[in-house]
Amino acid sequence: MAEYTFYTNPMSRGQIARWALHEVDADYEQVLVDWKDKPAAFLEANPMGKVPTIVHHTEDGDRVVTEAAAICLYLAEMHSEAGLLPHDDELADYLRWTFFAAGPIEQSITSRALKFEPEGQQEMMAGWGSFDRTMDTLEAMLESRAFVCGDRFTMADVYVGSSVDWGLNFGILPPRPALVAYAERIQARPRYKAAKAVDNKLIEDMKK
Repeated sequence: MAEYTFYTNPMSRGQIARWALHEVDADYEQVLVDWKDKPAAFLEANPMGKVPTIVHHTEDGDRVVTEAAAICLYLAEMHSEAGLLPHDDELADYLRWTFFAAGPIEQSITSRALKFEPEGQQEMMAGWGSFDRTMDTLEAMLESRAFVCGDRFTMADVYVGSSVDWGLNFGILPPRPALVAYAERIQARPRYKAAKAVDNKLIEDMKK
């Protein structure tokens, strides 16, 4: 049995988790999830029926991790030899920007895609405030450094980078120079390319 069972669909946030799995060189077995016919074992692991979901098979029993950001951080912890954990002086940025991507960036992208923009006092209730404020904050961070924690790639960049990469590819994020340059640095990583090649092939096969 592989160390991890990876429930995914190539046309989903599962692409984030696959990249993370490749970055730590994890031994995994994929289970492709059909939206209309979800496996019972998958629903038992994650009653929400959402991908990605990983099951880590350990000597002490199975551990289920859901939510793409949590999967990324968990894999970095379980595979410290990959060197993607933050140093002590990087921890604040590592956590801050990972959860900024999971919160304001994710919410602002979704709200814009759904054509909902909070106005006036609604911005006080919305966790992202406004799309423009979120983008300005992201841009300011990326203008000051090559990666989330400075000059060194960490697991935070898998999650933040996936958000930026997806948003630019689908024309939702504005193609500001700092965002485009960051996406290009992310896309140059060999394991990004390897993971994307797997999902792109799966998508091609689904279309046949």
